[in-house]
Amino acid sequence: MSIFFAKRLFQALIAIFGVMTLIFFLQRLAGDPVLLLVPMDATQADIERMRVALGFDRPVAIQYLEYLGNVMLFDFGRSYVQNVPVIDLIWTRLPYTLMLAGGALVVAFGIGIPVGITLAIRRGRPIARLLSALVLAGQSMPTFWSAILMIMVFGVWLGWAPPSGAREVSSIVMPSIALGLLSMATFARVARTAVLDELEKDYVRTGHAKGLPMRRIIFRHLLRNASIPVVTVSALEIANLLAGAVIVETVFAWPGLGQLTIQAITARDFMVVQGVVLLGAVTAIGLNLVADLLYSLIDPRIRMGVSG
Repeated sequence: MSIFFAKRLFQALIAIFGVMTLIFFLQRLAGDPVLLLVPMDATQADIERMRVALGFDRPVAIQYLEYLGNVMLFDFGRSYVQNVPVIDLIWTRLPYTLMLAGGALVVAFGIGIPVGITLAIRRGRPIARLLSALVLAGQSMPTFWSAILMIMVFGVWLGWAPPSGAREVSSIVMPSIALGLLSMATFARVARTAVLDELEKDYVRTGHAKGLPMRRIIFRHLLRNASIPVVTVSALEIANLLAGAVIVETVFAWPGLGQLTIQAITARDFMVVQGVVLLGAVTAIGLNLVADLLYSLIDPRIRMGVSG
């Protein structure tokens, strides 16, 4: 297990290093950042003073090494617009994004998995047809459109929840549903496919032949074997939830990292954008590392195959 973990951790660190390098050089390939920060009527002397103040007058290799060293110390630089450390801005907004992603995950996982299992076990029955329509609607509707519809219906017409902001506890309900609908449909489809595949295997027929109740077969044996595809999707979907939060936070005026990113892009505050993108990339890589470890716990054959 330790060898398996060490290999996966090393791969994750290499991926993080590659992401850090890519972010640094892509920012500079987009053009001279100083020209985007100075006023339109700035003189050449003003541009040079800004370049020296921001450290862009030094060789790119020196800037790159300094950037790597600062990131290792969790120093993402200072906001060009607000003149405060980027890490402070991130820590201020991060709880809101985590709250939103957590609520969306509850919607996606708490509804999607039971629906998927029901679709597999009750296939062909009226309840399965009804749930299939629900999954299809969640899969087909764009996130921004479902968010706008909920604001109009439940926020404006019915007044059941605040249409925007994060002033009340109930403010999290509509953004969580809007963000979690697409992932709910994904979990349902994957769970249905995995359970249907397991239902055709010999150990299920053997359990039936021994007279075991279907409920016991499902909860004692089938669900664990069917959970590997769900774990795979979970790592990807949590990362997608964090990415999709940009749209939902903008529509609902939710004060999270997504809204901060849009504001930073609009204001050309590239240090903030760089910090948020790096945090998102590290989170996605970390989630895939956790998924790899869960594979080895659910199915020891995976661990033995890698370490052997």
